[in-house]
Parts: sequence; structure tokens; C-alpha cells
Amino acid sequence: MLVLARKKGETIQIGDNITLKVIDISGDTVRLGIDAPKSVELVRGELLEQVTDTNKEAIPTDLSSLFNQQS
Repeated sequence: MLVLARKKGETIQIGDNITLKVIDISGDTVRLGIDAPKSVELVRGELLEQVTDTNKEAIPTDLSSLFNQQS
């Protein structure tokens, strides 16, 4: 993992077409602006984790009910 220190107004360039800009720093909160093409999917990490956990919970752990169906 690359760790960088940035001040308000400074940017980080990722590849040719993604720019992160530090918009504001207040206490332990950092506001970032992300400039990326619409084709790049952006999802907050905690939201992705929540969706992944929900999907895992939806998968039946006892698969026998799927195979023991009577016609």
C-alpha cells in the first residue's frame, strides 16, 4: 500500500484519467474530490463490504434442501 501525505488543495494522479483532490480536512475527516471517467465504477469501501456481507447471508448454508425436492 502506498501512503501519501497531502494538504488541502493538493492532488494525486492515478493513471492518465483519475485525479483525487483533497477538498477539506476537518478533525479526523478528510473530504476528497474524485475526477474520473463515468466508465470507472466508484463505490465506498464500507458500502461494498455491506453488500458483500448481505449477499453471503442470502446464500443458503444447507444445500440439501435444493437437492431433495420432491416432484
